[in-house]
Amino acid sequence: MSALPERGESRRAANARKRISRRPSRLGLVAGATLKPDRVREADAGFPGLLKRAWRRAEQTEDLRSFVEVLLTLDGHVPADVQLRALSAAEEAALAALCGLSWRAPATAAPDAAAPATAAPGDAAPATAAPGDGTSGDAEETVFSGEIALATSGRIVLRVPSAAPLKADGLVGGVRRVPWTRATLDAYRAQLRRAEDRVARTVADCRGWLAEQGAEGRGELLEQAKEAALRTAPFVLYQQGRQYTNFRDHNTLTGKTLWPGHPDCALSSLQDLPLELWSDHDVQLVVCLTLLIRSAGPGRVEEANGTQLTVDHVAHMLERIRVGYNAALGRDQVPPAASATVADLHELAVSLRSHRGEVAREAQLYREIHGALMHKIEKVAGPCADLARAREDAVTARLTSRLPLSGDNLAELGEALAAAPGWLAAPHGDFATGLEALVYESAAAATEAFEADFAMSRGMRSLPDLITALREERWAEICDWEITRFFCCVVPDPSAARHFGDSTAALADAAWAMSSRMQYNSWHFIAGNLPKAPEVVDRDHFVPPTIPDVAFYSDQHHHGHVNNNVRFSIRSPQSVVVDGRRFNGFVDLRLLRCDGAPFGEQDLLAAHRVSAFTARATGLVAELAAAGEQIEVTAFDSPWHWSAVTGGADPATRAS
Repeated sequence: MSALPERGESRRAANARKRISRRPSRLGLVAGATLKPDRVREADAGFPGLLKRAWRRAEQTEDLRSFVEVLLTLDGHVPADVQLRALSAAEEAALAALCGLSWRAPATAAPDAAAPATAAPGDAAPATAAPGDGTSGDAEETVFSGEIALATSGRIVLRVPSAAPLKADGLVGGVRRVPWTRATLDAYRAQLRRAEDRVARTVADCRGWLAEQGAEGRGELLEQAKEAALRTAPFVLYQQGRQYTNFRDHNTLTGKTLWPGHPDCALSSLQDLPLELWSDHDVQLVVCLTLLIRSAGPGRVEEANGTQLTVDHVAHMLERIRVGYNAALGRDQVPPAASATVADLHELAVSLRSHRGEVAREAQLYREIHGALMHKIEKVAGPCADLARAREDAVTARLTSRLPLSGDNLAELGEALAAAPGWLAAPHGDFATGLEALVYESAAAATEAFEADFAMSRGMRSLPDLITALREERWAEICDWEITRFFCCVVPDPSAARHFGDSTAALADAAWAMSSRMQYNSWHFIAGNLPKAPEVVDRDHFVPPTIPDVAFYSDQHHHGHVNNNVRFSIRSPQSVVVDGRRFNGFVDLRLLRCDGAPFGEQDLLAAHRVSAFTARATGLVAELAAAGEQIEVTAFDSPWHWSAVTGGADPATRAS
């Protein structure tokens, strides 16, 4: 981001301002002047600690299957089938032979049953019976000593016949030695033969389909995949033993570390290579990324996160989505793929995308996020039930008691607001504008109604400035705006201080850290709504979110989430039309809990209605601004969060 001065401010003054801490408990002090951090994170905080606990828990089990199931779910923190689909072909065959565990349905299943339901956190995956399931045959002679371990990536790894012993480097704990009997070996060989035949057929089909696209078509597919990797949140994908990722470690795809065209990017390195020189891994990578992107855009790639990126896995995902869409539409609108070939799966992917909007009008689409493995699963929500209505009623009651609005639900409040929006531009209570009062009261009501530790709502400070820039097509200027052009109002529950050493000062710091991060998110998304001018393309940005999500155990990888105990959360993004241009992800409501029970689908449905109400208010303010009304949000900065969280305590008491 450019270090542009505020309006009327010299660059020297701007640089001096930037050296002053904006953390509420250090407000006015020079940044970095403290002798030590206020809080020191434990060395194994987040994901490393979870893996150690999961391994210790697995070691306490008695039988092999129980041991494996603890590792598959990371002791109840992720769905088991994600880990099962992360196994290489040989590992998958070994686990099926040893324990009878597989993500694949039995061969006798009907065609529509080929996609078993995703297991809930802590549940075992669907099991397929196999000889040598680890529960019998203990008296048989051991013919091979295998190993099972947990890698620091979170994956289960197995030593199979002909493979070297597992290396201690990269493992969470030790290894569990597993005896293989003659029956186990026979089952393994049968499973492996089927897997090798399946891979050979799939690779040949992928190569044939890519050949049909021609050199120019393959180039377009590579550009599409690179753009998706660049504009998508972190993901880690596997092709047998090869890892493809835009996330930390050794990046192999375009992302935060590798710029577009970087020679280390696996996709860029294929750009000028003839197809016959592409590896089998790369062939499947490009085909699978194409199928995922064609089915829903770049965001679909994250739904393969942490798994083997193979055609049969993608087919499994697309079929599950197809069944969900048809259930929402109440009819078989989307037919199944005629076969498992790439051509037929591509036809299914395109059909799913073409019907996605229709499904969204009938039911609420959302994603589950399993933070430990960064895995996302698209879901179709059921209807609102008592819990969702109770949450909405509680929010409505607070808003009608504190704002000049009347109605029995949020939709009616929105209609009342649209009928008389003028007060949004005028001072209201302690706020300079009614919009600020509405944003704060909505977030505060959500904190109470949803029993959250924090609720927050973000947006842009000056809609008139945005409208002027849009009308003059000043795309570069919009891209250069700093995060201070955006705001986020964070309202913690007072009891949340228990997660921060019972310190209201630390709670205020956490609230401001969240607010600052949400300002960055607004900055990060806005460019994705602008025309693809060179300055927009060159600016770092993600594809703006369009559907809500509910996250489980997010306090694993993201440093801010680990530091501030962001364990369970709901994100509800909304679009806003500004002077005729739709901005996706322009505002959102986020709820989080630091411990206790996770949020559920009914919570998400109610939260999405709250964020829709805030978005409607923002859209009305945009209309006022387009008509010439000068409206600017000045609240929700660092001093505001200090005062709101601590009750305006004297600065001398900040550290207490």
